[in-house]
Amino acid sequence: MNRRNFIENITLTGTAIAAATGFASAQPQVEGMKSTAQKTDIQADVVIAGGGLGGCACAFAALRNGLSVIMTEQTDWIGGQLSQQGVPPDEHDWIETHGATGLYRDFRNAIRQYYIRNYPLTESAKTRKNLNPGDGSVSKLCHEPRVAVAVLQEMFAPYISAGKLTLLLEHKIKAAVVDGNQVRALNAIDLKTSSEFVLTAPYFVDATEMGELLPMTGTEFVTGAESKSETQELHAPEKANPNNNQAFTVCFAIDYVPGENHVIEKPRDYDFWRNFAPKMTKPWSGKLLDLSYSNPKTLEPKLLGFHPEGIMMGQTLNLWNYRRIINKQNFKSGFYRGDITIVNWPQNDYFLGNLIGASEKDFKKHFEAGKQLSLSLLYWLQTQAPRPDGGKGWPGIRLRKDIMGTQDGMAKYPYIRESRRIKAVFTVKEEHVGAENRALITGKKDNAAAEFYDSVGVGYYHIDLHPSTEADNYIDFGSLPFQIPLGALLPRRMENILPANKNIGTTHITNGCYRLHPVEWSIGESVGMLIKYSLEKKMIPKAVREKESALKEFQSFIRTQGIETQWPKN
Repeated sequence: MNRRNFIENITLTGTAIAAATGFASAQPQVEGMKSTAQKTDIQADVVIAGGGLGGCACAFAALRNGLSVIMTEQTDWIGGQLSQQGVPPDEHDWIETHGATGLYRDFRNAIRQYYIRNYPLTESAKTRKNLNPGDGSVSKLCHEPRVAVAVLQEMFAPYISAGKLTLLLEHKIKAAVVDGNQVRALNAIDLKTSSEFVLTAPYFVDATEMGELLPMTGTEFVTGAESKSETQELHAPEKANPNNNQAFTVCFAIDYVPGENHVIEKPRDYDFWRNFAPKMTKPWSGKLLDLSYSNPKTLEPKLLGFHPEGIMMGQTLNLWNYRRIINKQNFKSGFYRGDITIVNWPQNDYFLGNLIGASEKDFKKHFEAGKQLSLSLLYWLQTQAPRPDGGKGWPGIRLRKDIMGTQDGMAKYPYIRESRRIKAVFTVKEEHVGAENRALITGKKDNAAAEFYDSVGVGYYHIDLHPSTEADNYIDFGSLPFQIPLGALLPRRMENILPANKNIGTTHITNGCYRLHPVEWSIGESVGMLIKYSLEKKMIPKAVREKESALKEFQSFIRTQGIETQWPKN
C-alpha cells in the first residue's frame, strides 16, 4: 500500500508498551512518517514476526550477539508448533548428540531440568539419562506444551530485563511500508485493544506460520505444488496447483479416568464427520473416523490400534502411546490420575479448506471446522471406538482443556504443515535430498544428500506430506540427512527481509522434510546470525553468499556458536 497513506492512517496508542519495554515515544524514523504525540515508533536492530521455534531461535541468535529485537506473536504463547499448536517434537534418531544446533539441544535439556526441578518425578525417572516425561514413541522428549513456553520465557527473561527484547504477545502484523527492495516498517495491531504500533529496524524476519509478510512486503513467493516440468522432481505432479497445500490439524489433549463418564455434548457437526469418507485421487481406506487409514508409504489400508491404558497391541500402533506427553509411571504415585496424550492423528487432519491466502473470515471458518472435526473424533472415541472386549467407546476419556490453555480444549492455533515459500536464490529440490531421486542421479544405492557449499545448518526427517486440500493422499518416502543452504534463505529480490519458518526456498515436495521442529529452529538461528554478520560487515545477506571470503567467514562464525553445517562422514 502507499507508504504515506499507511503512516497517516494509523493511530498508535502504545504508551503502556513503550513504558514497559523502555522505548519512549519518539520521532518516527521512516521517511514520510508524520510525528504526533499519539504515535509510538518502536525500534530495534531486527523485527521478527512470529514467535514460533524459528522466530525464537532467530531472536536468541540476534540477542546473544548484542542486537536488540522486537518479536510479535499472534497468540499468548511463544513456541509455535511445540506449544500453541500442541505438537510434541518430530525429530530424528541422532538428536541427542548431533544433527541440530547446540542451542536446540540446550533447550531440550532445559525442558528436562524443568521437570526435575518442578515435578514430583520418581527416582528412576529423575536419574534417567534422557528423561522423556511422556515416553511417547514419536520423540525422545514428549512433554507438555506449557513447559516449552515456560522454558522459552526463562531463556528470554534476561534479555527482556535488560531491555534488549520487546516481546509483543497477541499482536499481529497488518501491513508493511516498502521502498523498492527494502522493507521500511511493519504495522502491528494489538489483538486485545486494537492499538497499533509502527515497528522499524534495519532487518525484518518472517517467522509466521504461513509466510504472512511475503504478500504484504511484495516478496515474491510460491504456494502449493509445482509441476514436474518446473522442478523435475520424481514425485512432483504433472500439473502445478498453487492451491494444493497439506492438511492442517487442530490438536487437543486427553487423559483417561476408568469408571467415570466424561462424554462431551455431541458436537454440532458430528453427523457429517461420522459419515465422511475422503474422496482422494488415490483412495482413502474408508471413513475418516475409523481406526483404519491409508498407509502413508503404500496407500494400502492399514489398521491402527487404540487403548487408553497404553497397552501394547502387538505390531499394531496404539495411538494412545504415539504422542503421549505424560506417562504417570514417571511421577510419584497419585500425582496423575492417568496418562495424558496429544491427539494429532490421521483422523483429525482437516483438508476441506485451504488456509494459505484465506481471508480472516475464511480462516476462522476453517479453523472452527477443524475444531469440529477434532471434537467429533473425541466424541467418537468416547462413544463409538471399538474396544478389545467387543464393546464400543471409552466414556472415561477426558478432554484436558488445561493442557492447551483454552476454554474449548483445542489448540490455540492450527498445526500448519505448509506455508507460502519465498522465490529463493536457490531452491532445495527432491534431487538434492530425496533418497530415490538421488540414487537415480548418482547411480548409487548407498547415497548421501547433496553437499551445499553454502550450508548454514543441518537436519533430517523423511519426506512426509499429509493429505492435501486438492485431494492428494499421503506422499511419504525416504530422504537423506541434509544441509540447509544459505541460498534457500535469501529472497531473489528483497534485501532486508528473511524467512525463518516453513517459508524458505523449498518445493511442495521438499517442504515435507524441512518443516519439522529442529530444522525450523536451525533456520531461525542461522538467520539471526546472518543479520548480525550483515550489519557488522555493512553488506546485504545476498552479498555474503556471493563473496567467497565472506561466506567462509560467516560459516566459521556460526560454527563457533554451535551451529553444525555438515553431517559426520561416518
